[in-house]
Amino acid sequence: MINRKWSIPCSLAVVLAGCSETTTEDPSKSVPKTSEPVESNIIFKNLKIPWNIEKNQQTFYITEREGTIVKGTEGKYSRMELELTEPVVAEGEGGLLGMALDPDFQKNRTAYVYHTYEKEGALWNRVIEITEETESWKEQRVLLDEIPGASIHNGGRIEIGPDGLLYVTAGDAAVPENAQKLSSLSGKILRMNLDGSPAKGNLREYVYSYGHRNPQGLVFVDQTLYATEHGQSGHDEINRIEQKNYGWPLIEGTEKQQGLVTPWYEVGENSVAPSGIAEQGGKLYFGTLVGQSLRSIETSTTKVEQLVTDQGRIRDVMTDGQHLYYVTNNTDGRGNPSDEDDVLVRLDP
Repeated sequence: MINRKWSIPCSLAVVLAGCSETTTEDPSKSVPKTSEPVESNIIFKNLKIPWNIEKNQQTFYITEREGTIVKGTEGKYSRMELELTEPVVAEGEGGLLGMALDPDFQKNRTAYVYHTYEKEGALWNRVIEITEETESWKEQRVLLDEIPGASIHNGGRIEIGPDGLLYVTAGDAAVPENAQKLSSLSGKILRMNLDGSPAKGNLREYVYSYGHRNPQGLVFVDQTLYATEHGQSGHDEINRIEQKNYGWPLIEGTEKQQGLVTPWYEVGENSVAPSGIAEQGGKLYFGTLVGQSLRSIETSTTKVEQLVTDQGRIRDVMTDGQHLYYVTNNTDGRGNPSDEDDVLVRLDP
């Protein structure tokens, strides 16, 4: 099967469900730019719709939505193909998305990825274990499949927590009511062991939390899990995740209802479409797509500032404890790419 090329996803389904990645926003109106001096250096150029950044020692691994993994050190990289039992389908917001390196990656060369595939004419997502070989990655086993997919709202971020468990975001796949059904994997944050079995103590089998629309970022700060989430029209969220119901589609923004969680932080009426998120020095750093900026938010005060506003759409951000790194997403069909896009950038505060 040949991977599908990028398609414009704002179809009738998007009109019905909302398309926060394409809502217009002027980021200068409400969020100040940081006064801290920040220098940046481009590490890689001409990436193809990158989605997730991982780093092992000095080597970067970056997923590209059409089904390749970029591997390289500063200034030099190559593309590695994936040998899979189900080919990656890069349709709309789907494709090869999240990636997490095994805690023992240096020895076992094992990683976990989330990708979209097609089965009997329908789109699905799955989480698989892969191992790095000389010039490619090879699928070893399926951890979880038949996560509902669509051309929008696939979620796709994965993170290994301090408890050694794998956390996975799944969007509502444009069927909002499924986010409230514990019997569905849609609109959830999922939790499992690294062998793919459900983690003990989940709300139901794989379900850790529910009532999510399209969560696209995960990060642990000590034992606290934070997640970014796209709102329907504005009201994007950052949540502190517990085993609770986060309300979609029953409530959004600052709305309250008994038994449902109101966001720890929400952006208000103008969407910014937050995606990848990282933590460093008491702040969360998150990329925004519509907001076309890299932003920080203090965990103690929720004060938000913009660090980068001149690189277009920003999909993911990560830290190695010393530097911040981010990837742009200007080649995804919704941005205005330059000749160098997309890029991996290092920030040197």
